[in-house]
Amino acid sequence: MPDFIIQATYFLGALLFILGLKQMSSPVTARRGIVWAGVGMVLATLITYFHHEINHNYILMTVAIAIGGIIAFVSGKKVAMTDMPQMIALYNGMGGGAAAAIAAVVLIQQQPMSMTVQTLAVVGALIGTVAFSGSLIAFFKLQGILKGVIRFPMQQWINALVFVITLTFGLAIILSGTQYEMSSLAIFFVLALVFGVLMTVPIGGADMPVVISLYNALTGLAVGFEGFVLENPAMMIAGIVVGSAGTLLTQLMAKAMNRPITNVLFSNFGDGGDGEAAEVSGSMKEIDSTDVAVMMAFAEKVIVIPGYGMAVAQAQHKVWELTKQLQERGVNVKFAIHPVAGRMPGHMNVLLAEAGVPYDIIYDLDEINDEFATTDVVLVIGANDVVNPAARTDANSPIYGMPILNADYAKNVIVVKRGKGAGFSGIENHLFFADNTRMLYGDGQAVASELVSNIKEL
Repeated sequence: MPDFIIQATYFLGALLFILGLKQMSSPVTARRGIVWAGVGMVLATLITYFHHEINHNYILMTVAIAIGGIIAFVSGKKVAMTDMPQMIALYNGMGGGAAAAIAAVVLIQQQPMSMTVQTLAVVGALIGTVAFSGSLIAFFKLQGILKGVIRFPMQQWINALVFVITLTFGLAIILSGTQYEMSSLAIFFVLALVFGVLMTVPIGGADMPVVISLYNALTGLAVGFEGFVLENPAMMIAGIVVGSAGTLLTQLMAKAMNRPITNVLFSNFGDGGDGEAAEVSGSMKEIDSTDVAVMMAFAEKVIVIPGYGMAVAQAQHKVWELTKQLQERGVNVKFAIHPVAGRMPGHMNVLLAEAGVPYDIIYDLDEINDEFATTDVVLVIGANDVVNPAARTDANSPIYGMPILNADYAKNVIVVKRGKGAGFSGIENHLFFADNTRMLYGDGQAVASELVSNIKEL
């Protein structure tokens, strides 16, 4: 097949990636964007069979595509929405690993190449390998296989030393042209894998949305670099687009937590305060579902704040049923989403969309924060740090300065929680002890079902 047709098809695939990403900027068109990007990937994959450098490896390519496709199809069908964050982390790691594998093949061949191309191959290998091992650690943390954070003496200094040694081996490979030893190349990749692990293990689960977004950006960057090495425009464009989008998202996520990226990567969640956090005054006051149903049914405005607890309980469908019950009674119901709610960017939006909640009643922090002061009831279901007033009032709190949803400004706050313990980050929530807050204990789905039943009986 003529080379210009192959290159034109790659370009068309890359164009579909860009258009698909643009469509994903709105929940209304996101499904269409995924389809467009998928069509672009199919085109790029099929045209590769006609590339002049394939060397008739059609059986190997087909077997690899079949194995990967079957695994992805089966796992994609079976994965629960609560497990979607770790699946995203895993797939993102596979992208970084693929970029690193491409670099490894290119470097193992030791074919003559310019220093620029060899530099891009080595840098792409480093970034892709770090993203691969780091994403796997993020997966293990989110899946509960690896619990808590791992800290040891002089941790950051050891991490820096490993990184410097890795860079030294990479630089030696670049400067040696095609004369480097295979053992040096192997050590380079092993050290890069180790650095990805060391960089991720001390990061707490509360920071995982930012970490996943960052590794997504690194994976895109690695793919873009290897696209330059292979002179493949689809990889170049797709990698650059993913890398830039992931970088912007990471910045937005860090801003939403009021923490610089360096603090996420080179500190530990919970180290932000300069002293001991303020003591919590008051007590948690319990309420039953019957009283909550009455309170919500006769309210004028209700705001629902979902969190990861709603995902764990798979309560989104019952919450939407509750919302419809309230709307039928003339109650103005809105949903408030914090940028870092859940375990990945957009986690709550995906859950609510799955349940059929209309996009026009879902608001982000900046859009809805001023409305809490005029809200009769706020229903917090499974959220914790994103509604903690300590972020505004306690300078020694680890989350001090983080923008939060102003749930405490409402007339009444109902918190649905399974138990009396602290949230995922282990920080005591001052909202739970406020005078206008009542605790409704129980599984999120069961509680929502009770509220639906009680409102129907009114």
